[in-house]
Amino acid sequence: MLEFKLLQPEQEEGNGRARLGRIKTVRGIIETPIFMPVGTVGSVKGISKEDLDHCGAQIILGNTYHLYLRPGCEVIEHMGGLHEFTRWQRPMLTDSGGFQFFSLAKLAKFTDEGVAFQSHIDGSRHFFSPEKAVEIQMILGSDIMMSLDWCMGYPATEKEAREALEKTTRWAERGYDSWQARGGGNNLFGIVQGGMFKYLRSLSAEQITGIDFPGFAIGGLSVGEPTEIMYEMADHTLPLLPGDKPRYIMGVGTPENLVELVGLGCDMFDCVMPSRNARNGQLFTSRGTINIPNARYRMDKAPLDEECKCYTCRNYSRAYLRHLYKSRELLSYRLNTIHNLYYYLDLMEKMRHAIGEGRFLEFKKEFYAKREI
Repeated sequence: MLEFKLLQPEQEEGNGRARLGRIKTVRGIIETPIFMPVGTVGSVKGISKEDLDHCGAQIILGNTYHLYLRPGCEVIEHMGGLHEFTRWQRPMLTDSGGFQFFSLAKLAKFTDEGVAFQSHIDGSRHFFSPEKAVEIQMILGSDIMMSLDWCMGYPATEKEAREALEKTTRWAERGYDSWQARGGGNNLFGIVQGGMFKYLRSLSAEQITGIDFPGFAIGGLSVGEPTEIMYEMADHTLPLLPGDKPRYIMGVGTPENLVELVGLGCDMFDCVMPSRNARNGQLFTSRGTINIPNARYRMDKAPLDEECKCYTCRNYSRAYLRHLYKSRELLSYRLNTIHNLYYYLDLMEKMRHAIGEGRFLEFKKEFYAKREI
C-alpha cells in the first residue's frame, strides 16, 4: 500500500488551497504536485527513458486498453511485467480503459456488467468488466491502478450523467472487491464522475470515498467543456475528497490548467498535450506558446526559452528547430518533446518549491505576469 504524507497542508497563508505532499511506493518516492508523462503503449512517443530522466519524470502513465490489445498481457507477463518490459524502474500508473471506451464510443457498448468493444486495430471482440480491468492491470504490474469508470463527454444530460455515475459506483465496488481478493497489491484508485452537475459530483464523491481506496481521482473533466466549467467542477469536487490521500485530476491539461488546479488542491495530473503538441510544432515556454513553424523563427538564433535548462534549449536555436520541423526530420519530434516535457515537469517543481516556501499565490501572479509581456 502506498503511503501519502502532506508536507505542507492546504489553506496555509500564502498558498491558498495548494498543498505539498509525498507519495511513497515500492518503486520510489513521488513528490506532489506532479505531472505524469503519458506513455500510451509503454513508451512516451519519440523519447527514451534516459530522456525522461533528464526531464525529471518521477512517474509515467501507461494505457491498459492499448497494452491489452498490443502487445498483449501474455507478452508483458512473460517479460516480467511492464516495468521490466519497458526498463522503466520508477513508479508507473495505468488507467482502466474507461476513457478509451468513451473516445472510441462507436466501437464500445456499455452494460451493467462492463464494456463490450471491438479492437480499433483488427476488429476483434473483447469485454472489460471491473474485475477484468483490475486483473489486467495487476498483470501489467503498475504501482497505481485505476478503477473502471464510465466517462461522459460534454454536453451530457442530467439523466446520462446520473446513469454513468451509478455504473461507475457499482463498478468501483466490484473492482475494489476483486482487488482485495487478489491480495490488495499495487494500489487501486477510485474515480469520481457526475458530469457537469455539482450535486451529482457531490453524490459520486460521497459514494466513491466511502470505499477505502488508497487514492481518488476526478474523471470526466477536459472532455470538451469550457475551461471555466472545468475549474468550477474541480473547485467543487476537490474539497470533497479525503485530505490525507492523493487527489488526481485525469487528462488535464495546459500549463495554465495545472497552475489553477494546483491552487485548488490537486496533487496529480496527466495529459498527452506536451508530447502531442511537440509533434505538431507547438512548444511551451515561460513567456507563452511558440508555434515553431512560423516564418518569424526562420533566422532566430535564440533558444526556445532563455530560462529553460533542457537539452534542447541548451544546444539548439529556434531557427534550427524550425528547419527540422519543416523538413519533417524525426529529430524534431524528439527535441520538441524533450523541451515540452522538461517545461511541464520544471513548472511542477517550481510550484512545489513555492508551496514549500509559502508563496504559491505570489508564484501564480508571476506566472501570469510573464505571459503578458
